[in-house]
Amino acid sequence: MTSTTKVKRPSYSRIPGSKSSKFTPYLIPGVLGLAIIIIVPFIWNIILSFTRWRGVGPVRFIGSNNWERLVHDATFWKSFLNSFWIIVAIVVIPTILGLLISSLLTDVIQKKFGSGMASFIRALYYLPQLLPIAVAAIVMGWIFRPDDGAVNALFEKIGLNMLANNWLGNPKLALPVLMFILIWIQLGYPIVIFMSGLQRVDPELYEAAGLDGANWWQKFRVVTLPSIMPELLVVILTATIGALKTFGPVYLLTKGGPGTTTIVPSYYSYNQFFQIHQVGYGAAISTSLTIVIIVFSVVFTIIQGRVEKNMD
Repeated sequence: MTSTTKVKRPSYSRIPGSKSSKFTPYLIPGVLGLAIIIIVPFIWNIILSFTRWRGVGPVRFIGSNNWERLVHDATFWKSFLNSFWIIVAIVVIPTILGLLISSLLTDVIQKKFGSGMASFIRALYYLPQLLPIAVAAIVMGWIFRPDDGAVNALFEKIGLNMLANNWLGNPKLALPVLMFILIWIQLGYPIVIFMSGLQRVDPELYEAAGLDGANWWQKFRVVTLPSIMPELLVVILTATIGALKTFGPVYLLTKGGPGTTTIVPSYYSYNQFFQIHQVGYGAAISTSLTIVIIVFSVVFTIIQGRVEKNMD
């Protein structure tokens, strides 16, 4: 008579990290960090937006007064209008240029001069992204300085003194110059992302298009653009969120001026918080900006999902 021995199977529900695990202790530090750094300050910021507080002393609840003031605040709406131009500088122009440059680097430079040359040029474009934003902004501030900046010095050297200007102090020029600086900083990001996406495109697609008589633009429109659509959507989403949160270049170069010509919501909120000491109103500005970013992210993520589903 043979006896059968029952083997006791391990209980996977007790193994941390398994699908049926009910308790995963290693998540506790991350959850606590998320709560302390993001969730609690965000909730506290919303609460402050309904108060009047100077940063010290008692907090006075004033209901929706800050939000009513926000609706009629011309500077607040000016800051969001400027955000539109910041989006043009950080999202629209770098994305369009990034598509064209990455395609040229992959289809022309890489084929004629090798991948090493294409990688070198890509690294040059990406160099401003490697610099801390403070360093990049300060360097560009020196270049556009009115007295001894490189731009004005160049104009003087070639005899075009009449073109010298106070680039960041002129109300008509400050925003365009700021946009130019942001384009310079941002351009490398989409180029790197798009070139990585182009590496997975089947070369036979380009060969087939070439046999059909397609020129470079037709190949770009029919093969390249649809192939890197996921990367394009990611760049648009992340860059737009970054554009809406732009603070460093404005703070370091223009302080929102001259006047309010370059003011953006994040700097306006900072100004109310730490310079005018109207913490409640500054909280209302930052909360409204957060709401805009959340709504945009949700809507764009839904659109992104539908586009990728249609592609499949």
